Amino acid sequence: MTAINAVTDLSREGDVAVILLNHPPVNALNEQMRDGLVAALTDAGKDNAVRAILLICAGRTFIAGADISEFDKVQKGAGFKEAQDAFDNVQKPIVAAIHGTALGGGLEVAMCCHYRVAMGSAKFGQPEVNLGLIPGAGGTQRLPRLVGIPKALEMVATGKPINAQDALLNGLIDEIVPGDLKEGALAFINELLAEGKGIRRTRDMNEKIAGDFAPIFAFAKGQNMRGFEAPMDAIKAVEAVTSMSFDEGILNEHKIFEARRASAQSLALRHLFFAERKTSKVPDVADDTPTLPIKKVGIVGAGTMGGGIAMNFVNAGIPVTIVEMKQDALDHGLGVVKKNYDNSAAKGRFSAEEVAKRMSLLTGTLKFEDLADCDLIIEAVFERMDVKKDVFAKLDKVAKPGAILASNTSFLNIDEIASATERPGHVLGLHFFSPANVMKLLEIVRGEKTSKEVVATAMKLAKTIGKVGVLVGVAYGFVGNRMLAARSNEADKMVMEGALPWDIDRVLVRFGFPMGGFAMWDLAGLDLGWVKEESHGETLRDLLNEMGRKGQKTGAGYYDYDEKRKATPSPITENLLKDLWAKKGVTPRTIPDQEILERQLYPMINEGAKILEEGKASRASDIDIVWLYGYGFPAWRGGPMFYADTIGLDTVLAGVKKYGWKPSALLEKLVAEEKKFADL
Repeated sequence: MTAINAVTDLSREGDVAVILLNHPPVNALNEQMRDGLVAALTDAGKDNAVRAILLICAGRTFIAGADISEFDKVQKGAGFKEAQDAFDNVQKPIVAAIHGTALGGGLEVAMCCHYRVAMGSAKFGQPEVNLGLIPGAGGTQRLPRLVGIPKALEMVATGKPINAQDALLNGLIDEIVPGDLKEGALAFINELLAEGKGIRRTRDMNEKIAGDFAPIFAFAKGQNMRGFEAPMDAIKAVEAVTSMSFDEGILNEHKIFEARRASAQSLALRHLFFAERKTSKVPDVADDTPTLPIKKVGIVGAGTMGGGIAMNFVNAGIPVTIVEMKQDALDHGLGVVKKNYDNSAAKGRFSAEEVAKRMSLLTGTLKFEDLADCDLIIEAVFERMDVKKDVFAKLDKVAKPGAILASNTSFLNIDEIASATERPGHVLGLHFFSPANVMKLLEIVRGEKTSKEVVATAMKLAKTIGKVGVLVGVAYGFVGNRMLAARSNEADKMVMEGALPWDIDRVLVRFGFPMGGFAMWDLAGLDLGWVKEESHGETLRDLLNEMGRKGQKTGAGYYDYDEKRKATPSPITENLLKDLWAKKGVTPRTIPDQEILERQLYPMINEGAKILEEGKASRASDIDIVWLYGYGFPAWRGGPMFYADTIGLDTVLAGVKKYGWKPSALLEKLVAEEKKFADL
């Protein structure tokens, strides 16, 4: 075996040259790997004793994609075009052997090979649109030649991967290897050679791109892109296969790729890509901090949140015991979980046997004592401090030594809750977002006395149950809801100045949110946190609740809803508001959309700066991830703190002062020093 460089080896198996790539953890296609590929292909191509070439990767996967960290750097060594040409210049059959994932640049390398074999578990995709990009190493030109235009459009415009069976059916791969990948690939090569089959360059395969595809492209362009620009550009790049030569198409692809790489949307989406990976890094908790085993979980409360939380652990194969006060409430909660699983099975997501298996991991009880063998117990009861402290005092007595006690509180002080126990170091907040079995965000709330081992355990556990865990500090509302409260307060003020709820929501939806704040209240329930005895009809929300208009669940809230929960602006709400204006002596004014936008976003950003100032979040990008996964902040804008950097912190500060809010000291400091949140 010859080491071409640190990540590339070249060896021989008889008359087959074997190129082995080894760049842990995911064999990202970086400069060194491209250099190694070009050199190895050149050497193997010149070796007269070599009749064919096998490309295979060490570790857990084939090339999982390009090294995104290189995108903002000056390219060195072999470029993507040079690497592609190296494959096309070899006059011997090249076979890619694929396991794990072949994504983005990895799939583009595989398509440069003449043949492809794969393990049955392999995945294939062109996910570049998720980073605001298009395939930039020939993917838009080679993929349609292999799988056809409709399938290629589906893959490049959505970024969704396909499995090995789908890849075989559509011509992306030539064979699924049932056993050892290398042995199967060598057997495939020997069969090719025995049959006298030679090179088969993807660039020369034109059968699947011949014909009239105008209606298909028109349909693709007519889809809702939800504000994302890259899918349309990807479609246009694929469309070039019908009117340009291969080389012209490659040049066109490169031109579009470079424009996308410099675009604001791609910068935002790449920021989020790296931001999500940073969330698992806690500044004062080392990577090798010991974690506690979580083999069984207890949950107090079988309501909507408790049941949803339970599903996360059951889905990960972790047994759950769930406690309720009354049998009917317990039966109802378990029934909702069963119904959710049955619905998933009916949609073909998994089998009826899988439903039974998951439900077998879920045990209901009315006894706190049945939680005695749990490693983690999560409280999901009514959002009142006295209730939560009472629950934690009981849990502290029944939980085994070393068990972690967690609260799912959305707002309340974790330190005060922990004070009800004799184990404050093993108490923290695990704030799941509703619906808990769907939403990806998990705010992990670190109390003053929460141990590093418990923090490390929670961060690891988030990944186990498929969540993005973000560590936050103790403050009313933590990070997400604290910023949301600042936005909601300003929305309520604008309503009392003359704006209608749907006017404010419309501006946020146009900005890119899936829904506005008032529609979100209707979804969550207007009675959430509302106390009838304390209501005096002083706010629009009070009046709506007093009328029984509690949101979607009652068919009416700020909006009116039909049987399919489709919202329409409500004349009842508008009349209530007009009466409230008259009662308060308000002369309503028309508030411009730009003012609405500023008064919805700037309070959030200012509050986010205060959160950073107080050390309640580790970094600005963590706040962006909270708002991406917890509140639907448009990904292509990068999150509230990244967005603030984009428009300029001086602009934000000027707006904060203009509308009479108290500026964050950190925001003022950064503006004075001409810095950004990204510089922290």
